[in-house]
Amino acid sequence: MDCSEIENEQGVMKDLEQFDTPTITNAIATYAGDRQTCLGLYHPFEINWYTDQNLKCLYPEYGARCAHVVTVTYSLKDPGYDRLEFVDLLKAVEEAPKPVILAMKQCGPDHMRSKNALLGGNMLTALKQLGVTGVLGDGPARDIEEMRGLEIQCLFQGLTAGHGTVAIAALNTPICVSGMDVCPGEVIHMDQNGAVKFPRKYLLQVLEKAKLINRMDQERQKSMCETTDPAELARLMKAVYA
Repeated sequence: MDCSEIENEQGVMKDLEQFDTPTITNAIATYAGDRQTCLGLYHPFEINWYTDQNLKCLYPEYGARCAHVVTVTYSLKDPGYDRLEFVDLLKAVEEAPKPVILAMKQCGPDHMRSKNALLGGNMLTALKQLGVTGVLGDGPARDIEEMRGLEIQCLFQGLTAGHGTVAIAALNTPICVSGMDVCPGEVIHMDQNGAVKFPRKYLLQVLEKAKLINRMDQERQKSMCETTDPAELARLMKAVYA
């Protein structure tokens, strides 16, 4: 991919950040029967293509982020496997197309996963230097005020004050984070509503559908605000759920 193609792709991602994540899910698969506004990339219920209710947005004021995904899996230290270190994660981020959203998977016993902070201020500072604009993980984070000034969107299952010693078990492998299956080479869009993934090759098509959906929603809601007739309100809504 040459420089102009990279710049165009990055421009499309920046444009996608003007829309909320529910609009992007609508463009990808929510209303799969609507071929005008929806790409129908996944079965809406049977495929894990967006996150569940357990993720919480640490910085709603930052809005949406759209970027290429890098994945990392953490586990308790295993003396039989010590091949990967933090520098390997940093190198994976450095080598990935930019911008990057880091998806973090935490494996281990429940008592560890609910208390072990996956991300903090020092780690996020290092990641920002290499092009990370968003991070999501299926465990807690910490240092919420320390990280705030970095202006990186973060979605985690909560906050804790501490962590123990863990190790990187895998880099850039398929993972499931808070109900969403994601693979390297895919794109993530995320905001305070959660996160959704889709293949990189659909970037422009997702943007085109999002623009169409946004325009239709604005027109529909304008019409709804002009009536108090239940039948008319139902008729206007039917176009969404039909």
